[in-house]
Amino acid sequence: MLHSSAAFLGELRVPAPVLVWFRDDYRLTDNPALSAAVETGAPVLCLAILEESADGLRHMGGAARWWLHGSLLALDESLHEVGSRLLLLKAPALNALETVASITGASAIFWNRRYGAAEIALDSTIKARLTDRGLKVQSFSGRLLNEPWQVLNQAGKHFQVFTPYLRAVMARPVAAPAPAPKMIPGGPWPEELARLHIDIDDLGLRPTNPDWASEFAPIWKPGEQNAQRRLRNFLESNLHGYALGRDLPAQDATSRLSPHLRFGEISPRQVWHAVTHLVGERPDLSQDAQKYLSEVIWRDFTHQLLHTYPHLPEKSHAPRFENFPWEDDSRTLSAWRKGRTGYPIVDAGMRQLWRTGWMHNRVRMIVASFLVKHLLIDWRQGEAWFWDTLVDADPANNAFSWQWIAGSGPDSAPFYRIFNPVTQGEKFDPDGAYVRTYVPELSGLPNAFIHKPWEAPVSVLKSAGVELGKTYPNPVVPHGPARERALAAFRSLRNTISSKELDP
Repeated sequence: MLHSSAAFLGELRVPAPVLVWFRDDYRLTDNPALSAAVETGAPVLCLAILEESADGLRHMGGAARWWLHGSLLALDESLHEVGSRLLLLKAPALNALETVASITGASAIFWNRRYGAAEIALDSTIKARLTDRGLKVQSFSGRLLNEPWQVLNQAGKHFQVFTPYLRAVMARPVAAPAPAPKMIPGGPWPEELARLHIDIDDLGLRPTNPDWASEFAPIWKPGEQNAQRRLRNFLESNLHGYALGRDLPAQDATSRLSPHLRFGEISPRQVWHAVTHLVGERPDLSQDAQKYLSEVIWRDFTHQLLHTYPHLPEKSHAPRFENFPWEDDSRTLSAWRKGRTGYPIVDAGMRQLWRTGWMHNRVRMIVASFLVKHLLIDWRQGEAWFWDTLVDADPANNAFSWQWIAGSGPDSAPFYRIFNPVTQGEKFDPDGAYVRTYVPELSGLPNAFIHKPWEAPVSVLKSAGVELGKTYPNPVVPHGPARERALAAFRSLRNTISSKELDP
């Protein structure tokens, strides 16, 4: 539990305090809003608000809420170490901030920017109202390497394609991360604030009855210190060979920093400078580092696109896909969600997602392609499922990545690029180690059949304890006919797309 607010709430003292509103930036290091507040020399009140009723705001998914609980706990502990505490509120943000400002007599409020359309609209309203009350309101860039409007092409427009965007960002300097404050001047604060403080357990962020996240805790440790520890471990152990190993889901070859970045427990600037510093000492890591940094830049790219095209989570970017003949098939959608499609690499990915709140990126592409193209189920169904089940569910990356797979977004893979789940499994999980981990009922199959158990002789299946249709399902759709059905559906858009798009 967060420490009692009574320990840090008391009578107000001058000068007038500065409020720092934390939201998806739950760290002390390289937190521009916090640093600016401390630099004023005024008392600083740190607060976080759980708001679930504002128009247009998308409610956080269940797995992300689980992470947020741990992130807030860790932030409060970090603040305690430097003389501050975290005030937790559950209310409409504008009402909460006006109340806190009135109680404390605050002179200013600082925050780091958000980039979704609803968030921008809400922040603009709050800024106008608080400014009218006489407060100084200032926002900062704390979530990305570059603001969405900073990296433009030669025509002064936003990039639509990742590769030129990547080159442009690589040519730009990245500011050094700011250190964490050694001390944050604080209260004591008015006792009235104690009545506003919400105990973290009362926020209802963790699941109960049932606790479907029971296996998350041994795997994930939210918080800034754990984010920094994970980055160090990655640089020491896994950056070498990352360019190749990142595609092999059975290997622990990725940084797994995505949820820490999602909740701002570590900044992309910290990651960037840690990687480039190591490459300065180890030039042999340059190729792996370039590949890894491109993933950090990809995250910026998706936020630029969401800022430019706020409709990405709800509407196909390419208008022709609004006429796509999606299937409304609850049976196959349920099989996909449960990891019961009969395709081992797909089922392994979906079970990893449910068990751990995370899925290997290569497998994310495979399972997404399967849903959209083999099952012809609308990409929005997959995006919504990932939004609810991923601890790293990011509003920009999740939406753009699903549209990328569907072929409906800017700079997307063409729709006719249909992953074969068998060959994908054989290529990226050649000995079946990943499948055996998450689909243990197939663990006794030899490598030759681990990704296509329906081709195994009856004697091999029996020896492995596999009975298709009982212990493990038959494929919900056959690959060949499903591929042809997908291409036929794509060709049905012939009148709304060019002939070039129809020719693989």
